[in-house]
Parts: sequence; structure tokens; C-alpha cells
Amino acid sequence: MWDSSKDYRLLVAQKSIELFLRTIEGANLRGKWNKRKALTNAQNMVPEIQSLYYTYLNPEEIAKTTQINSIENEANEIVEALGGDEWYHQFLQLVRKDEKAKLEESIAKIKFFLNIIFGLKNRLKLGEINDPIIGIDILTGIISSVGNHPQTDKLLICNVNLGHRAITVVTNDLTVKDGNMIAVALLPPAVFQTITSEGMFLGGGDGILKDVKGEIGGIPKGIPLEALNETRNFVESFLK
Repeated sequence: MWDSSKDYRLLVAQKSIELFLRTIEGANLRGKWNKRKALTNAQNMVPEIQSLYYTYLNPEEIAKTTQINSIENEANEIVEALGGDEWYHQFLQLVRKDEKAKLEESIAKIKFFLNIIFGLKNRLKLGEINDPIIGIDILTGIISSVGNHPQTDKLLICNVNLGHRAITVVTNDLTVKDGNMIAVALLPPAVFQTITSEGMFLGGGDGILKDVKGEIGGIPKGIPLEALNETRNFVESFLK
């Protein structure tokens, strides 16, 4: 019997909802959007997630439940409340220059929440996996550009193509370059001296993995187990 109350996918989903609620309450989002509706839809997700904790269904069965469908519907309603599929553009267009870094952090947190919710069903379909990394996505990407961090020479800013979307990742591996095929964990956003990072490259003591196999936007192949340790720690920390 699968202990669904300890399924990392459900636990991370609930924490991402809490992150979204805090972000929406504190973010200075200028433009036409429906804050009350966004908050209400997110709040409606919480009891749906919690009701799944004690079903003791296996993950594939959970993926087929009405609760998961309801959660996805609520997420679609949130996107509409924010302004539609390209919701973040209006916020970036209207932000003051001195508030841009904080807004980019808020947008990254909202995107993280939406990615967790919209990907929940597919992660559940992967079956009975009792590992923190199953709570988030680890994808294959290609670095499309690398730039210097404006405030330190110890970090680089990478634009990463994941096929269906592009993200920004801040790294301390100064040997990365355009065209590197990487594995990236889509973690809760972190800010490195005003620059928001939407993920973390997988790697080890010798730097990040730069020749990863797999389709862009898909699950990377042949990743060394030790390269996942830091991601596990970050997920556990997020849940605490």
C-alpha cells in the first residue's frame, strides 16, 4: 500500500501553493488582473491536495482522481486571473526600474508554482518513487547564452532553452558556455545578488554536467546518482 501522505509530489505541490499565496499577497503587480480570484482559486487547491494524503492510492491512480482534475482547473483559472497565457508581460512593462529585480523574483515564484501544479499529473504517472527529487522537474536543456553577473565575477548568468520555455540560471561554474547540454532542476527561485535563478544545474565536484544526453525539455539520461544529492537537499529544505 502506497503511503500517499508522504508522497513528495503532493507535499511539494502544497508548499508551492503556500509560496504562491505569499507571493501574490506581497508582490507589486501593476496592470489588469484579478487578485481576489487568483487567491481564491489557489486557496481552493489546498483541501483538494490534503484530501489525497490519506487515500493510500498508488500514484498512477491518484493521477486519475477528480481532485487532480480540479487542481488543474483551478490553475487554469489562476492563469486567466493573472491576465492570460502571457500574463507576466504586462507586469514587466509597467514595473518601475527600481522594482524590477523584486518583480522578477515574484514572477519566477509564480511560474514555479504553475509548473509544479501543471506537471503534477505527469510526475504522479511515474509511479511509486520515494525520493524528494520526484517532487520537482529535472529536465534536459541547452545553454543559449552566458553573461557576466553585474555585481560579482564569481557568478555567471545563463539563459537556458528547455524547449517549451526558457529560464534563467545563476551558476558559480565559470566554465559554462553557449551550447552546453545540461540537466537542470527546476527549484523554488533563489536570488543571487539581485538576479533571480529559476533552477540549478546538476553536477559534482568537477563542475556541472555539460554533455547531458536526452531530448531538450525531457528527462535527462544517465545522470550520476551523486549529481542529484544537492537537489534532494533543496527539496527537503523547501518542505521544511
